Parts: sequence; C-alpha cells; structure tokens
Amino acid sequence: MDSFKGEISISDIEYEPISVKDLLVQMKNTAELMIDLSYTSVLYQNEELANEVLRLEERMDILELRAQMSLLMAARNPTDAEQLAPVLGIVAATDQISDAAGDIAKVVLEDVRLPEAMRSSLPEALELLVKGVVTSDSTYANQALDSIDLESQTGVRVIAIRRENEWILNPGPQTRIGVDDVVFLRGPRPTIDEVYEKLTGEAYTSPVSEQPQIDDLERAVDTIVHMKNLSELSVDLAYSSVLFDDKDLAQEVRNLEVEVDALESRLEAWVLQAASDANDPVSLRGLIHLSTSTEVISDAAIDISEGVLRDITTHPVVRLAVQESDEVITRIQVDAGSELDGTRILDGVPDKDISMSVIAIRRDDDWILAPETELTIQANDILIAKGTQRAAEVFRNYS
Repeated sequence: MDSFKGEISISDIEYEPISVKDLLVQMKNTAELMIDLSYTSVLYQNEELANEVLRLEERMDILELRAQMSLLMAARNPTDAEQLAPVLGIVAATDQISDAAGDIAKVVLEDVRLPEAMRSSLPEALELLVKGVVTSDSTYANQALDSIDLESQTGVRVIAIRRENEWILNPGPQTRIGVDDVVFLRGPRPTIDEVYEKLTGEAYTSPVSEQPQIDDLERAVDTIVHMKNLSELSVDLAYSSVLFDDKDLAQEVRNLEVEVDALESRLEAWVLQAASDANDPVSLRGLIHLSTSTEVISDAAIDISEGVLRDITTHPVVRLAVQESDEVITRIQVDAGSELDGTRILDGVPDKDISMSVIAIRRDDDWILAPETELTIQANDILIAKGTQRAAEVFRNYS
C-alpha cells in the first residue's frame, strides 16, 4: 500500500494573501477528481487510486482553511459579510464532497468488505482509469499534450498529473509531461494499454477477476456506476447554476438528488436481499457505505446551488472562479416540432458546425447519461449540454 504525505500540515497553515477565486477553482477541480478516483478505486478495488484520494483530501483540507482565512479578511463591513456568507457555504459544501469521496476510498483501504468479483461485473463500455509513472525513456516524456495529440489519436485523456506534492488538475494543451510525473489516464480499454506502456515502459496488467458468487451482482454494479455519474453531473451543474444564476440548472440539481435517493434505496434493498442468500454477507458491507457517501455528495451539491434558488445574489468572486473554464453548461427543453426534435446526437447538436456536447438527457423521470450518438432527441426532453459560450448561445435558440 502506497503511503501518502501532504506538502504541509494543517497546523502549519498561516494566512497568505491568496485569491479566493483561485482557491475556489482549485477546490472545485479537486472535488471533481476525487469523486472520479474514489468510485474507480471501489469498482476496481484499487488501493493505489484510493491512496491518491486521501492525498487529495488532505490537500482539500488545506484549501478550505486558506479560503476561510481569505474570506474572513475580505469582510470589512456588514454588507461584505452578507455577500461573502454564501461563499463560505460553497466552501463548506465542497469540503463535504471531499470528505465523502475520502470515505468511499476508505472502503478499499480499511477493513470494510466488498464483493471480490465486482470487477468481472463492470460494464464493457466503462472507461478505464489508470495511474502510471513516466519513465525517462518514454516517448511522452518532456512533451506537451498538444504535441502528443493523445486524445484524438487514441481516445485516452490525461485527467490529472501529480508532480511530487504538486497537483496539475485539468491539464491544458501546453502542459508538459515530465519524467517521474504520476499521470492519471482515462480512456477505452483497447487503447489505454498501449498508452500506459509507452508512458511507463511496462505493460498494463488488468487485475484477475473472480466469477460472481452473488446472484445479480451486475445489477448492483450498474447502480453504482450510475450513482457515480449522477454525482459528478450534480456537482458540475451546481457550480454552473451559480455561475449563470440559473434557477433551471439549480432545479436540475434537485432533480438529480431525487434520483440519487432512489438509487440509494434500490442498492440498499439489493444488499439486504443478497445478504440473505450470500455465503459471506459481510462482504456486502462496503456497498452500504458507498450509498451513504453518495447521498452526502448529492446533498452537498444542493447546498452549493441553494443560494440560486433562494435568489441570493451571487458574489463576483464565485462567478470569476467558475468562469475559469472555457466551457459552459446549458439546459434547454426541446419543443415539439423544433429543429432539435427528431435529431440524432450523431448529426450534431444543434449542428455539426456549432456543436454542443450533450452530457445528459432527462426524459420524463429518467436520466440518460453520456447518451449514445445514435440516440434521437425527442420533444419535451431536457438536454444538458456542454460547449463554448458561442455554441451555447446558438444552442438556446434551437429548442
């Protein structure tokens, strides 16, 4: 088991004049990566990834304390205090997400049991997330991501880099991969093995999976994957609702929370039923921990967006923090007979020249996450899409 050590302890933190905007950006990006890594560590029972989550949790604690200090220093009068209080709420909610992700990772690291055969029940379409250390003779060493052109060539994305105790989250095209960097890759199974070998000089060996000894384990794993995707989406929508002061997006966060509640109940019911027939019912204990932590993430996302629903004016520092991303999230409802009604996602939304990436569709009370390109959009669908500001403006006119 890898050990982990942060760059600085909480007791050593002193006030520094750091931008609250920058701190919020780091907290948001850290929380999103933690959700991804923690669920993946559980699904693949990967202790290395679980330890990386605890590294990030330690980092988040430091970011939260620095953000609190900066916000307190910024409040010079009652008006400042009123405007900054909701920002403190966002900081606290982000830390709750971090703590919940840490609890998920601890299911793997501590004596909390999970079904050993979970890996063999994973959906074939699920992308892998792997961690590798860059060797000096790697063809990727000292290369910028745009020169490697990894994603377009292989479909594999570099989602984060750890350089000693420094984290590079959401690395951009100009980010260089250095020797001894710990690189986190996400991508399809057929190509990620090749990328991993070029990066590390070692062949990637998939863990051997046991055959399920529990009936219908695939259904439980599908539920966990769906909960992971909904949690990631709810956090993304929560921050976007704050950015645009968008009540519709904030309401979708509430709708997602209802779906997460239903999935939590479904998973717990499955565990109770499976435990009655299992040879080793204690092996299912970790799934209960997982569902509980997922609910915490969902509730924290609501806390982030709550001020929008209550008409609390968004403080400029929050807008600046979320605007660091070049991409925006937009929500529209498809009208019957509109140009989107009957359009396949494959054909481009709204068209191939100005396309938004549809990341989720709410159809009646069901959520379709990462919809397949052949899927046809229907009247009354709620589309959640991501793209540039210009594409989003055009997109809203096509509903």
